[in-house]
Amino acid sequence: MPAVPPQPQPHPSGPVPPVQHNNPAPATPPAPPEPPRRTAFAEGVDRLRSAATTEPGRLRIIGAVLALLVVAFGAVTAWQMADRSTAADDVLNNSQPLSSAAADIYRSLADANTAASSGFLAGGQETAASRDRYEKDIDAAAEGLVQAAANSDPDSPAAETVARLNKLLPEYKGLVERARTYNRQGFPVGGAYLRYANEKMQKEMLPAAEDLYKKENQRLRADYGDATPYPWAAIGLGVLALAALAWAQHRNYRRTNRVLNHGLVAATATATVVLLWLVVGHSVARAALDDSYDHGVRSLNVLHDARIASLKARGSENLTLVARGAETVEVNGTTYDAYDHDFGEEMDTLGKGLAEAEKLADDKTGEQPVTAAVGNMTEWKKRHAAARAQDENGNYQAALDRVIGPKGATGECFDSVDANLAKAITHENAEFEQAAGNGLDAMTGLTVGAAVLAVLGAAGAVLGIGRRLSEYR
Repeated sequence: MPAVPPQPQPHPSGPVPPVQHNNPAPATPPAPPEPPRRTAFAEGVDRLRSAATTEPGRLRIIGAVLALLVVAFGAVTAWQMADRSTAADDVLNNSQPLSSAAADIYRSLADANTAASSGFLAGGQETAASRDRYEKDIDAAAEGLVQAAANSDPDSPAAETVARLNKLLPEYKGLVERARTYNRQGFPVGGAYLRYANEKMQKEMLPAAEDLYKKENQRLRADYGDATPYPWAAIGLGVLALAALAWAQHRNYRRTNRVLNHGLVAATATATVVLLWLVVGHSVARAALDDSYDHGVRSLNVLHDARIASLKARGSENLTLVARGAETVEVNGTTYDAYDHDFGEEMDTLGKGLAEAEKLADDKTGEQPVTAAVGNMTEWKKRHAAARAQDENGNYQAALDRVIGPKGATGECFDSVDANLAKAITHENAEFEQAAGNGLDAMTGLTVGAAVLAVLGAAGAVLGIGRRLSEYR
């Protein structure tokens, strides 16, 4: 039998591991790192740099820059003039009317207080005209507060002031009605109620109304501040655009000996028109708005203050007789009747206001009623001094006749002062509306016109450069 070859024996721990060689195969060398990816901006810069090496490429860049400058000029002009036009419109149709409405609220409240004291002095002889005047003043104040509330931002200080006045007005009316009721019945407590009503008016309501008036004036000044500054950004861009267009045309002339490029000339013309329109139009508007403030708003503020001073003086004069010396004040060691002392201070304020109003009046129509009011005030002081002399001598009825009597009383002087001031206010308000309207009109069309002309100018610049590019094809 043939011999059987020996069989390999399995390794006790498993399959036999492969034989390791001392010289392994060399490893594959690593791939070189990829270069960093360039940004789109960098690639664009390279393309621009490459294009700038040729005249057509340079012309394309010049055309794009010119078009961008002209469009930017028109856009900034439209934006800035839209803001100024909106502010000028607010001056004319919003903030100034609201300022005057706030002054009317103050005047109505002060006049209602004066009418209430006049009616109280008349007692059972109170006239229907006096009662009607009081009711009209209260209704006018209430309507003014409704308008102010509608035009105030929620949670604003002005809205809080209006809400406070709306709360105080019915309280005041209630006190006045109680004073009248007790006065008709002959009870002296009626005078106390009227003094309390006057205190509420003088220390709470009128200060709140004055605060509302000041807030509306601040809004008016802010609108003037937005409407009048020169649009320097637009003017600067316009000058820059014209300079770039002039340089481009000079370059074109040096390279081609052609004096004019129609497209660039058209772009220069439109940019020039917009810049001149911007400067001249805004200068005219600014001058008109400044005039509306100097000869309108300032005069109106002074006249409103003078009218309010006359109303407060009349109320103090009436309360001097109502209190009959019950209220006193000490000044520099001397005791005075409190209401008569207030009357003197308010008449001083009235005199200063009328003097300032005369200086601000810029024509005879505005000056005449103020001059007449000065004469009325002088006569008022004389009659008041005569009434005080009668009262201090114990002639209460004679003093009362000199204050609220049908003829020769101080009431006639007060009514004349009030009527003349109302006439002056009407005139100054008309002047304000005329001047502010002229300012707004000077800006009309500039916003749209600048945008349209800028687009046309940019198109002209592109077409002008395109005409040059066509020569290289």
